[in-house]
Amino acid sequence: MIIRLETPADIEAISEVTKLAFENHPYSQGTEPFIVCALRAAGVLTFSLVAEIDGAVVGHVAFSPVTFSDGSADWLGLGPISVLPAHQKQGIGSKLVNEGLRLLKEANAAGCVLVGDPGYYNRFGFQSREGLKYEGVPQENVLALPFTDEIPQGEVHFHPAFAVTE
Repeated sequence: MIIRLETPADIEAISEVTKLAFENHPYSQGTEPFIVCALRAAGVLTFSLVAEIDGAVVGHVAFSPVTFSDGSADWLGLGPISVLPAHQKQGIGSKLVNEGLRLLKEANAAGCVLVGDPGYYNRFGFQSREGLKYEGVPQENVLALPFTDEIPQGEVHFHPAFAVTE
């Protein structure tokens, strides 16, 4: 398996992987492929990584800038992340996350934030942080991984692309 930055030739495969990965997900409205496309169109995909096996894209993760109500800067949001159903539970998602976090640190990001399952993301060092919120999401599912001593407070704001529905 190879983890690498996306190329223009990967765009269609990324959309298909994302669609299939979220097709039967209980917390998805099926907008994840549209979110990735909207982030790309807005030019805010700071890192867009694919997992490739035998020349085929089987996974993808996006990282894009976020803002906070307290003005904290240089943080990125992780997501969406997707792996083809037939390739899930094989460590592909973990490798995508780890490579993305490595790139964020290398780029001197202050940290990374996401909305997700703490049972999965705690293994990477993400934790729910008191005082950090995302509207409509339980606090335990708003997870942050600081790369410095500063932890944002208040509301996290993902790019408007996260609100697209098609």
